[in-house]
Amino acid sequence: MVLLGIGKDPLAVATAPLVSGERSVVGSITGSPYDSERTLDFSVLTGARPRIETLPLERANEAVHRMLSGAVTFRMVLTMGGSVAPQ
Repeated sequence: MVLLGIGKDPLAVATAPLVSGERSVVGSITGSPYDSERTLDFSVLTGARPRIETLPLERANEAVHRMLSGAVTFRMVLTMGGSVAPQ
């Protein structure tokens, strides 16, 4: 498992599957190109889609405030053109 980003809560991990399955948990700010490729392959196989909250660029201050306060649950994206696309 590659953790990208930082959460507020500690991560509880069962150690037996890590040790017996020779698995690992690592952290990275962006991940490696190989990690990105594997992640995209997995998303295609499983049909996983990102959860994105969008706000127009004009509301950037609100977006930053929501991000810093922890109110953004997934990813915040600023859009151009004033349209807000629900995700």
